[in-house]
Amino acid sequence: MTGSDKKFLALMPKLNPRRVDVLLEDVLGCRWTFSVLRTVARGVNRPGAIERNIEGISTKVLSDRLKNFTRAGIFERKQFPEIPPRVEYHLTDFGKKFLRLIKEVEKLQADLDKTGGTRSNQRA
Repeated sequence: MTGSDKKFLALMPKLNPRRVDVLLEDVLGCRWTFSVLRTVARGVNRPGAIERNIEGISTKVLSDRLKNFTRAGIFERKQFPEIPPRVEYHLTDFGKKFLRLIKEVEKLQADLDKTGGTRSNQRA
């Protein structure tokens, strides 16, 4: 992490990773969250490659998502001392656990899709 990255992160509002509900609200607040998480989990780690793998995402939105996930401890940003500079993003151990929550949300959606959007055991 470069000095400018550290300065940027110091200015960003801090998330409380101990409050999973708050973290979920913050992370799930963007329509691109699932796509970015899935893409990095599949091993696509460089920002340009991530952008090419997610149809319709802008560079700005991707950059914001990557910074947000890094700040939240879901991604680790690795910068290589090369010219031109190379940066990769990887899931942290916490990110892998967090991804399990996302997969459960996807399972729930699949179940709802199968039943036409109705939930069983509804109470009147």
